Amino acid sequence: MSLLAPQRGLLDALNQRGRRRMLQPVAGADFASNDYLGLAGSELLRDLTRAALDSGLPTGSGAARLLRGNHPAFAALETEAAAHFGAGAALYFGSGYAANLALFSALPAARDLVLHDALIHASALDGMRLGPATIRAFAHSDVDSARDTLRNWRAEGGTGQVWLAVESLYSMDGDFAPLDDLAALAAEEGAFLIVDEAHASGIWGDGGRGVAAPFAHLEHVVTLHTCGKALGVQGALICADPVLVELLVNRARSFIYSTAPSPLLAEVLRGVLAHLAADPARRLALLARVAQAGDLARSIGLAPSQSQILPVIVPGDTRCLAAAHALQARGFDIRAIRAPTVPKGTERLRLSLTLNPDAAALPAAFAALQEVLA
Repeated sequence: MSLLAPQRGLLDALNQRGRRRMLQPVAGADFASNDYLGLAGSELLRDLTRAALDSGLPTGSGAARLLRGNHPAFAALETEAAAHFGAGAALYFGSGYAANLALFSALPAARDLVLHDALIHASALDGMRLGPATIRAFAHSDVDSARDTLRNWRAEGGTGQVWLAVESLYSMDGDFAPLDDLAALAAEEGAFLIVDEAHASGIWGDGGRGVAAPFAHLEHVVTLHTCGKALGVQGALICADPVLVELLVNRARSFIYSTAPSPLLAEVLRGVLAHLAADPARRLALLARVAQAGDLARSIGLAPSQSQILPVIVPGDTRCLAAAHALQARGFDIRAIRAPTVPKGTERLRLSLTLNPDAAALPAAFAALQEVLA
């Protein structure tokens, strides 16, 4: 028997249940990516990359930052990113996943509580599992549930620090967290507030600086800004008080033991932040597209979204996959999202609004959606 027989069996079982994931080529109008501002393939990023190359910046770092990989481009980016997002300091990671692993495994201590929204990113949950703190969830965007869960933990004898962890904009439902109320709860209870701005950075908040921008300067607030979505590049920035950033440098294994990201891309990202601060045109164009999509959704009997993420619930794996395939056949790259990414019975088509399709594609996509769902 082949040593790979058990692994082949696992793949066959996934295939029989319709759960086998396959990598597929990019095709059709983009209603699936997180390249919300259309920056990833833009002339702006090509120009910034050419300029960075011409200046002599290397594409690779060659080592972890605590060895020989600490290129000056990182310090320049982190200084400007901290100022841009309104925090005391910033630390650049190669991915949002690595950043969330760092946050939740290195900062909360053994006696602490990580109190998180039930729909928080999988990467945050993985970080929590690597850390020593107690983990408890509260009902999605329910501040009363968060307060009750926290106080119940204290009533049971919990005495450590509380870390309240949420996303500002949820990637599968397209809804915003009640951050004003959550920030008030954190202040009231003496808790740290961790806000993952992955799907808000570059778009929402003052100048696209994130929904948590009004609180980002406070010592008990930590924000995470991914750089491969609306910002169009790669990596992630943790913005926080300098004490917390220094602690991450000393304790976060996904930072300490990873080869540093590309200095070239760090410089490109610095240029993107400067451009977005000076020119709101792309952000305003996307917000106009979000408003247009809301009108189109209402016109075919769907609830509009609060954001650039529009979920269309199509319960059942078979029906949801069939709808996605029908839309893709019509030239629209719209994907089916199924359990366990979303709860069983809430399978959905996830329409992601970006500036990549031309203006005519948006009404055409909703017309196709109406046909497919009829």
